[in-house]
Amino acid sequence: MTDIFTTSEQERIVQAISVAESKTSGEIRLVVDQKLAGASAIEGAIYYFRKLDMDKTVLKNGVLIYLAVDDHAFAIIGDSGINTKVGDDFWNETKEQMATFFKAGSLADGLVAGIHHAGEQLQRFFPSRPDDVNELPDDIYFGKN
Repeated sequence: MTDIFTTSEQERIVQAISVAESKTSGEIRLVVDQKLAGASAIEGAIYYFRKLDMDKTVLKNGVLIYLAVDDHAFAIIGDSGINTKVGDDFWNETKEQMATFFKAGSLADGLVAGIHHAGEQLQRFFPSRPDDVNELPDDIYFGKN
């Protein structure tokens, strides 16, 4: 499963998460599955959102990007603290940016673009604070599916 990305691509993705989170109190996670975990990408994202305790961040400002490689499906979801602040088109804008790269066959570039876009939005609504703690790991979580 970890062979979906080269070592260099994995490092770029994790670095993008780290950089995005350094500017915000928000938390960003990436889950990569071979196949969908559920009937849809949204269901898979919700499943992992809970499994990875993303619903337990202090400010309810976690973002999960979920990718099911073989099914060519992905979803982005945010916790309640984010959804009350970002516009209705926020997730669609992020998905469209990512999809452009995905269609060109560049998963890593699409994920990095999505992470950067999500990070910029999080920074606007949840800027970094002096007492920020990184509540969740920045690594890529490879699912079992």
